[in-house]
Amino acid sequence: MNKIKDSFLKQKMMTRVLISLLPILLLSIYLFGLRTLVLLAVVSITGILCEYGIMRLINGPKAKVSEAVLVTCLLFTLTLPPSVPYWVAMVGIAFGVVFGKCVFGGFGKNIFNPALVGRCLIYVSFPAHMTIAWSKPFSSFPGGLIRWSGSADALTSATPMLTFNKDGIVTDYLRLFLGNIAGSLGETSALLIIIAAIYLIATKTASWKIIVSTIGSFAVLSTILYFTGAIQTDPLFSLLSGGFLFAAVFMATDPISAPKQDTSKIIYGILIGSVALIIRSYSLFTEGIMFAVLIVNAFVPLIERNVKSFKNRKKVTA
Repeated sequence: MNKIKDSFLKQKMMTRVLISLLPILLLSIYLFGLRTLVLLAVVSITGILCEYGIMRLINGPKAKVSEAVLVTCLLFTLTLPPSVPYWVAMVGIAFGVVFGKCVFGGFGKNIFNPALVGRCLIYVSFPAHMTIAWSKPFSSFPGGLIRWSGSADALTSATPMLTFNKDGIVTDYLRLFLGNIAGSLGETSALLIIIAAIYLIATKTASWKIIVSTIGSFAVLSTILYFTGAIQTDPLFSLLSGGFLFAAVFMATDPISAPKQDTSKIIYGILIGSVALIIRSYSLFTEGIMFAVLIVNAFVPLIERNVKSFKNRKKVTA
């Protein structure tokens, strides 16, 4: 047991992220069944083995697995549909850990969010498993706490966003806020995501500047486009549906792939929120936040360099 503990690089910040995710995980189990725990176990074992294997090649017998890989595995799992096959999840997390993180040199060196790298791969490679079959959530106590999984609903209009896109039906806002809806495991409850955001900001684990600028830019742009008739979804429904809030709180704020300077964080958040809405509204993809975070991740070095250069020029001219 001690040998296993010694193989992990402890990180207090990652521990706080895990704590913030626990209520969301518990709700996903309640809504979609105990299969969620097995899926998380499969993803975690795959992710840990992949990271350890690559780090062993790089650092030899003294290689350690960062606690961040546990966060990556949990975040990745919570972005998946409840009924996704185990092998699809394993392919996704393996790709995310190896090609989204380890190829850059391991923890602290990746430029993309590894959980989203893995999800992006399986989203475009196995769309039938990621976009069509959704599980109907349990609605009465004890729900999925004593059951294996919810029933698979093969209708593509199962989630609130897909229902609106197909039939123009807006899901009740209270259900969207509390989370008793079909969707990916961790994206359903806006209430728990907001509580997690408050905890992460209060413990200085996540940047409030990134969260506020991401959500704010998305809300402002969606309001403008809605009242000018450019889009049909009202701003509140846009904010509460899909995985936007989950990604804004947990993915955009990744301390490694996000900017370090305060001004850069605001620019970064504004770009993510704006790009997410544009992709969601004007492309074939019903969820744009995943692509938005990865796209803006690629521009972080450029944003940081230009912000720093601008500040230096101001100092010279002052």
